[in-house]
Amino acid sequence: MTMSMYAASVPVMKHMLGNLSHLLDKAAAHAEAKKFDPANLLNYRLAPDMLPFTKQIQIACDACKNGVARVAGIEAPKFDDNEASFPELKARIQKTLDFLASVRPDQLDGTEDKDVTFPVGRDSSRTMKAQAYLTTWSMPNMFFHITTAYAILRHNGVELGKRDFLVGSAG
Repeated sequence: MTMSMYAASVPVMKHMLGNLSHLLDKAAAHAEAKKFDPANLLNYRLAPDMLPFTKQIQIACDACKNGVARVAGIEAPKFDDNEASFPELKARIQKTLDFLASVRPDQLDGTEDKDVTFPVGRDSSRTMKAQAYLTTWSMPNMFFHITTAYAILRHNGVELGKRDFLVGSAG
């Protein structure tokens, strides 16, 4: 039995975004317990040439909403990239989850061979078949940025483990 495009992407994205929201809850609780401003984590980066924590969350959400929208041939919601707190980042995740919930399986299933053209960097684009785009570009991009956000929090002492990354918001 083959797996549908929808089943291979949207439920995984929803689960991982739920886990990302859980990571933010744990980070906020850590900041409260240690008595520091949680905003200290928002601009943290693991290396000077890496994007900061807030951008990791924004890009993870964008990978999900834009990836699904491009394959479905629908307009993705536009977000301003102006989040400046954990509650605002959680709201962005929720808006992304709300968008994903609005996408029906029939909008993705059967699109495997559809050409998807998407921006790569500021001045170029790339075209891939929809199945390859979802499985080798969009979803790995989501995982990369969620993993990087996890690593930033872990590096800063937030008590996180594999369970938080994989099943933090089981449901």
